[in-house]
Amino acid sequence: MNRKGKRTVCALFALLMAILLCGCGSAGGAEEGKDADHTENRQADNLPPLPEKLALNKDGVPLLRVYQVDEEETKEMDLETYLLGVVAGEMKNDWPMEALKAQAILARTFVLKFCTEKESKYHGADISTDVEEAQAYDATGVNERVEQAVAETRGMVLSYHGEFPYAWFHAHSGGATERAVEGLNYEKEEPGYTKVTQGRESAQAPEDTREWRAAFAEREMIEALGKIGVKDIRQISSVEIGKKGESGRAVTLRVNGESVSAPELRLALDATKLRSTLITDIDVQDGKVVFSGKGYGHGVGMPQWGAYGMAEEGKTAEEIVVYYFNGVTVEKLW
Repeated sequence: MNRKGKRTVCALFALLMAILLCGCGSAGGAEEGKDADHTENRQADNLPPLPEKLALNKDGVPLLRVYQVDEEETKEMDLETYLLGVVAGEMKNDWPMEALKAQAILARTFVLKFCTEKESKYHGADISTDVEEAQAYDATGVNERVEQAVAETRGMVLSYHGEFPYAWFHAHSGGATERAVEGLNYEKEEPGYTKVTQGRESAQAPEDTREWRAAFAEREMIEALGKIGVKDIRQISSVEIGKKGESGRAVTLRVNGESVSAPELRLALDATKLRSTLITDIDVQDGKVVFSGKGYGHGVGMPQWGAYGMAEEGKTAEEIVVYYFNGVTVEKLW
């Protein structure tokens, strides 16, 4: 074969190899693109859908019609602006930044869960500043630290398999958190994302939050029992702990031998006095019922003093919130 023929064969061989290599590259690229698409789809599958009834502003942030109880009027504001007052209302604005950010993530999740499933009791409003309906709200408590916490968690929410979970929180677990059925007398099936775990509360928590004592007159007990449907008790002879949850909280109490819901009785008596159902002792004497116990709140989800303690340990807001729930992820919606 002459040199010209050899050059032709070499050129054809090089061209063939180039085609084969390009083909392999294209196949590889297609597979990589497919994997990338799958990753994006997995991420998208874990993003809870925004409530359909909420319009969005130009930045994609939901707009809320908020009934403001103190002013007795409904105002429109974007969710991030509303959240400033909620975080300031639910947590002291001088707390560790990561604790404030954890509170912001839960508060944002709470709002979207509420707007997805519920209607405000105030006509024409999506939500309100009424703590009996939604979350505490204090616009006067907003400072630069609250603004920073909300800004640095912008659009961040909890997701449980692509849905908003109930973002429960409370002040102090008394050492261990509880599930919803036991802690809240939750009447539906126990959600998969609740769990019993160590509270990890900061030692900075006030003594009367860690442990407390509350006395109620017999009359107060009888009135509270009436509120929860126990009408036939005229005198209190005995109050004992009945069924307990895994954390040690009283699920039921026996009053004169009759079983009543401990979470319901706590609310009927006054949840700021009977601070939790993690009751350690009950004494009936001299016309009074005296409870001793630990912690403050229902015990489900994130204890705020636990968030404080974990922030002291150097944990991030994301690490804090996922610690107190099973199987949740933190997702950014906008």
